[in-house]
Amino acid sequence: MSKKFIPVIFAAIAAISLFSACKKKSVDTVSASGAESEAAQKATISLGFSTNISDPRGVASVLFKEEVEKNSDGRIHIEIHPDGELGSDSELIKGVIDGSVDMTVSSAGNFAIYATKLGISALPFLFSDFDEAWRFMDGDLVAEVNKTLEEYGIVVLSHFDNGFRCVTTTNRPVKSVADMKGLNIRTPENQIVMETMSALGANPKPYAFTELKKALKDGLFDSQENPIPIIYNNKFWEVQNYLSVTNHSYDAMPLVIRKDLWDMFSDADKKIIRDAAIKAQELDRNLVKEQTDSYVSKLKEAGMKINTPDLKEFEKATAGVMDVFTTIYGEDTLKRLRDWKAGK
Repeated sequence: MSKKFIPVIFAAIAAISLFSACKKKSVDTVSASGAESEAAQKATISLGFSTNISDPRGVASVLFKEEVEKNSDGRIHIEIHPDGELGSDSELIKGVIDGSVDMTVSSAGNFAIYATKLGISALPFLFSDFDEAWRFMDGDLVAEVNKTLEEYGIVVLSHFDNGFRCVTTTNRPVKSVADMKGLNIRTPENQIVMETMSALGANPKPYAFTELKKALKDGLFDSQENPIPIIYNNKFWEVQNYLSVTNHSYDAMPLVIRKDLWDMFSDADKKIIRDAAIKAQELDRNLVKEQTDSYVSKLKEAGMKINTPDLKEFEKATAGVMDVFTTIYGEDTLKRLRDWKAGK
């Protein structure tokens, strides 16, 4: 099994450790005079993400904003910045770390560049359905893994859902593992997804999501992989001809906030923010599940040719990916993961 991405991870960890030691702590979005009580603090919080406002994470972010502002009597204001207004996924996460962005919601694998274990839920064919994935995301192992992000100044509030990732192509359908061979496929900066695509015979390359549709139109890539709601809501049918429902990786999305900003809030305000995050999580999850179930037929109506390959051979081809990450995740974490999978 190829381990060609592992040196990249270790190099990233080394560089990030230096970056983290020098990160800026900006807390001036929260202002409280000596005369004000903690509970009366005022704040304006920026929440940025890469997709559009009609995407489930956008709709759920609007609910989060409404709930926080209503229950804080307007003291805490949420500014929503969709469509990559504040940067790409990787830039937004860096922004949360250095203090230029207050909150973001992005794929767990994108955070794994920093806290490597956050990518664990993206391992190929780990879950068979949404309910199984949600039980795992709400469990003790993920809660422990989330704590590792706090070293980089990031607190996880809840887990949005991006669905199960599927492959789209321009020139040929993917009906079997053999059809993946040589595909020039765009992926996020997610080492597990990249290793999964490599194990299937494709040539993965990270590329900013905000520029992806143009890159597909221009022929820079002949394939990409994303969850079905993302494919539909961003009209990828305009630049891709085939959808293969591979469901090769579950895409959890932590909703996060700067730890230094979080620590400035009173316990009462933390409860308001976290309760709103959980409500938004439930809306996002339900929307993603509903859209996953219904959007395949809409993509077909829009002109995409739909394939549902036998996933057993895909699962077999990617069975060694977990072993590749033993050094990164550690034997104990992977044992707990295997025990969970065996008992699910």
